[in-house]
Amino acid sequence: MLPTNCVETFKQWRNEARRLIAMGARPVDVHWQTDPDQLSLFEEVPSGSDSGTPPSKTTDQQSDSASSAMTVPRSFLGLAENVACHRDAGRWALLYRTLWRILHEQRELLKITTDDDVYELTQMQKAVTRDVHKMKAFVRFRKVVNDPETFVAWHRPDHRIMRLAAPFFARRFKGMRWSIFTPDESASWDQTSLQYGRGVPASEVDSDDSLEELWKTYYASIFNPARVKVAMMKREMPVRHWATLPEAELIPELLEQAPTRVEKMIETHEGFGQTATHFMPAKINLPSLAAAVSQCSACDLCQDATQAVFGEGNPDARIVVIGEQPGDQEDVQGKPFVGPAGQLLNECLSQAGIDRDEVYVTNTVKHFKFTQRGKRRLHQKPNSREIYACRPWLEAELSVVSPKVIVCLGATPSQALFGRDFRITKSRGVRLQTEWCDQTFATWHPAAVLRMPDESRRAQMQEQLVADLRVAVSHS
Repeated sequence: MLPTNCVETFKQWRNEARRLIAMGARPVDVHWQTDPDQLSLFEEVPSGSDSGTPPSKTTDQQSDSASSAMTVPRSFLGLAENVACHRDAGRWALLYRTLWRILHEQRELLKITTDDDVYELTQMQKAVTRDVHKMKAFVRFRKVVNDPETFVAWHRPDHRIMRLAAPFFARRFKGMRWSIFTPDESASWDQTSLQYGRGVPASEVDSDDSLEELWKTYYASIFNPARVKVAMMKREMPVRHWATLPEAELIPELLEQAPTRVEKMIETHEGFGQTATHFMPAKINLPSLAAAVSQCSACDLCQDATQAVFGEGNPDARIVVIGEQPGDQEDVQGKPFVGPAGQLLNECLSQAGIDRDEVYVTNTVKHFKFTQRGKRRLHQKPNSREIYACRPWLEAELSVVSPKVIVCLGATPSQALFGRDFRITKSRGVRLQTEWCDQTFATWHPAAVLRMPDESRRAQMQEQLVADLRVAVSHS
């Protein structure tokens, strides 16, 4: 096993990767060393100095030689720079394994979105990107007590993202002098340039914000009680950030007042985003739901789709299978999973010893979303607004059927039930708990299997889908 120099930055990893590639070191033979307690993320340490050994000319020459011989897609470099900010200690090994595969096995590897390594890297990148977005949303500047011309803020991100987020604040607040502190690193703007320093705990930030009352008044005025879901709110605005948000003090009172405010909004027809709730029948059962869904116009998908496609199957099913949305054939026939993906699903169910007539099959979204290409209608992934609008139909189906086991096919139903951070590559086939069922599983969508261009990988994914279905039925 080859040890590496201590790696804590993208630049350090890149140098080590060049050296290892030049040596012909396979990923399984490399052990990546990190020591986050000794280095800040962006402290520059020459290759070799972490182990107490000065960098040698030989190492530099190897790196330069590898650099000239090693070319990778620009998309990989951008991906790697983002993933480098993730806190997962395994990110360096994952990046090197992917780099090795790009150079030695599959040049276009990053285009295979269902590949386990590519999927995990993409999910890490998304987590970092979301964390940057939340930092932009949650940071609140406060005036420094002894220097009213200077502003400070403290934030605790999930990942080490200061260098990714600070340039935004420099552009947005270029006329202010400010500093942002996190436990990992700090950034300061003097109206001319950004400077980075050590991280600090929240207790060291001395501040007093005279603008807080104005902000809280504004927040109370835009608070929409009709859209409040406490669990979702805590997921999107984690409680650990509340201490730095002055408006968070208002949340308990606003939640207490929410029912009264909702009644007023109903009377005045204000503030509602349309959902399927408005189309629910008075009596909730599968036949009444199937009849009512044809009238649903909670989102714009109903305008282009031929018809709504409701679930079907055994109303007393012990297993419910959830897909993403109807496809072209489903939209025409008005039945779920009757096209190519449905035929593969039937085959996989049979191989797993499951009779499709004994399960209930449905989709997260009930209308087909597509883009027209000549005479062909090409599938488009539903967005969060469309999934949210359609969710009451799925919730109603699950409450009526009350299954013992739920199987989610693909990312859309999995994230609808488990949250946006759910990763199929990490939790595929694992028994998990949701509010609808204590035994919920996620696996590949048959359409994803069919779209896989690599034959061996396609066969592997199909085998995994069958295996996951067998695990699910064993718990039913």
